[in-house]
Amino acid sequence: MDAQLRAGVAVYNAGYHHAAHDAWEQRWLDLDEGDDERFLHGLIQFTAAVHHARHRNWSGATGLADSAGDYLADLPADYRGVNVGEVRAYLGALERDPERVERAPAPSLTYEGAALALADLDFESSTVAAEVLAEGLGYDEATIERGVEYARTDLESGEEGSQFVTFVLDFVRDPDSRPIVAQRLSEHVDRRERRESDVNGLFDER
Repeated sequence: MDAQLRAGVAVYNAGYHHAAHDAWEQRWLDLDEGDDERFLHGLIQFTAAVHHARHRNWSGATGLADSAGDYLADLPADYRGVNVGEVRAYLGALERDPERVERAPAPSLTYEGAALALADLDFESSTVAAEVLAEGLGYDEATIERGVEYARTDLESGEEGSQFVTFVLDFVRDPDSRPIVAQRLSEHVDRRERRESDVNGLFDER
């Protein structure tokens, strides 16, 4: 679950606390009970607790801080490379005083010692981040998903310089240019779909 984990960490660190859990949720739902399931469940509830605290929903923040702490309680302090120990300590403090979020920011999530930013993500992690950011920020999800498919197809064909790869990475990494990148990606998706439609069926019997 490395790609999902890294994407969620970077999306959270970029301040998209509500969107971060989407990077982990499907993987979490597919897991049986165990350490990985508790780990992702705890992270999901941690981001939700921070989200509610930032929106001054104190009861929601404290309830989620309590349950998130329970899920993470027995895991190592650096489980799967993430700073679980620091997260646990913050959850305990948040449960006792949810208004602390207005005095000091929630901790960054780290992965193997680094507070990942969106610009740090590799292609696979960026595809996860692109889709959750599209959903969370109101972009056309189908266009982003199609762009990801074309980018992956191009990479598998050896096209390292694919415009679709560039668009996906820029959509994730450059928030200031995200609207225009999304527009250009949409245009390129439409163009490629038309080209594929023109070719499909040429050799079918008529």
